[in-house]
Amino acid sequence: MGAFLDTFLFLIWFLSESSSLFSSCKLRKQFNFNEMHKAGDVILGGLFEVHYTSVFHEPTFTSEPNQLSCQGFDPPGFRHAMTMAYAIDEINKKPNLLQNVSLGYSLYDNCATLVIGFSAALSLASGREEQFLLQETCLGTPPVLGIVGDPFSTFSIATSDVIGLFKLPMVSYFATCSCLSDRRRFPSFFRTIPSDAFQVRAMIQIMKHFGWTWAGLLVSDDDYGRHVARSFQSDLTESIGGCLAYSEILPWGDNPAELKRIVHLMKKSTAPTGLQTPRFMPYLGGTLGIAIRRGEISGLKDFLLKTSPDKSNNHRNRMVSQFWEYTFRCKFAPPPAGWVEAGGALCTGQEDLASVETEFLDVSNLRPEYNIYKAVYALAYALDDMLRCVPGRGPFSGHSCAALQTLEPWQLIHYLEKINFTTTFGDQVSFDENGDALPIYDIINWQWLPDGKINVQNVGVVKKSASKGEELTLDEENIFWSFVFKQTLSRATTAQLKRTLAGILQPMSAAAVNEALLL
Repeated sequence: MGAFLDTFLFLIWFLSESSSLFSSCKLRKQFNFNEMHKAGDVILGGLFEVHYTSVFHEPTFTSEPNQLSCQGFDPPGFRHAMTMAYAIDEINKKPNLLQNVSLGYSLYDNCATLVIGFSAALSLASGREEQFLLQETCLGTPPVLGIVGDPFSTFSIATSDVIGLFKLPMVSYFATCSCLSDRRRFPSFFRTIPSDAFQVRAMIQIMKHFGWTWAGLLVSDDDYGRHVARSFQSDLTESIGGCLAYSEILPWGDNPAELKRIVHLMKKSTAPTGLQTPRFMPYLGGTLGIAIRRGEISGLKDFLLKTSPDKSNNHRNRMVSQFWEYTFRCKFAPPPAGWVEAGGALCTGQEDLASVETEFLDVSNLRPEYNIYKAVYALAYALDDMLRCVPGRGPFSGHSCAALQTLEPWQLIHYLEKINFTTTFGDQVSFDENGDALPIYDIINWQWLPDGKINVQNVGVVKKSASKGEELTLDEENIFWSFVFKQTLSRATTAQLKRTLAGILQPMSAAAVNEALLL
């Protein structure tokens, strides 16, 4: 409660002071974030989940503030942040994009915690130095011109409600809630990931292609799953005259009886099953699913390999230091009390990143990263178009243009709404009137192999283009159907499936999984 109150008080100050007539103000609250920065003529902000949880600490003394500490370092989340850093580095080297203007960044870790992500977004919008002026001769860290993030729909909703008041553009790469398409409420929100509304339409397109009108639906036990269930049932009837044989909510906890009931229902039914529970989808051989578009980002792996800590400025690049300590199981000086005595190693900063196995360097399946890459380029192209404005022909008052020295975030929104470019991977990027990018999903097929391994195969694409509308492309020859595979399911495959499901369904026991799935 204390941490939320701090954020709320900060927000009150932010709203009142930024609208005052005084030429200077003083920050009344500083937040300590996991962060990473690069200087530039124009700064872009970024919000990423580099830690997947946080812990609230009660103060030892009543005079001390409440503390939230981030825990659970997430290498893929750090890779997401470094993908934005790479995109900016790549743009700065392009001779035909943002000539004579350098981009910089300020990236923050939301720690999968709303109060931290919300506070980080406000800090990006307001600047973080204790003294700064509100005139053209602004001192301290300059506010960002746009933000890439937040990845979570809930965080994006809370943040955009406030950031939108200042017309600061946010381009999310992972927030899918269809509610964020409400332009009245979220006038400055954009995204490079399709909304949930298109996800349902994509499923309907696949069913229509195969002539399926009799379906079963399994959804997760949360708001996301229930929203999909309502939308799917409605669209199934309206679009293809289909009907649901059953719609079931899969339990999260230890409930083998309920799982057993659902499995029996699926076995008795003749309907194809739509599975909207990501944690279960890989465990049904022959399943067709939709996934975030995978892209290729040339040069990213080499850039990641060059990651190294700046020991002279660890505070400003704390994320890199945390990654280094996590990867090499060491601590930078000064280490925590008792670390060295217990045999802990000190980081030198010269450790060889190429010599360790880490998820951070895995660039074989770039899906969120590809959306991040597109988001950064969308902001860059919008900025480039704005700076190419011809005086006297501009879109602003008196046909004026924006100037680099007096750029305002709201001016960028006008150009962001009009961007239209094609990635090096061949995908078109533009936004509609709601800030949604042209939607595209990969269609994937999970294949259980006789040796017990899983193969996830891209078998098609479903997308929407400005000229052709919704399109479905399927490579049917490479689709692996479960009714064929049932004849060859090996004992090793069954054993691995049991082990994997036992881990997924914790705290349910392996015996309960066996009973529920009758394996």
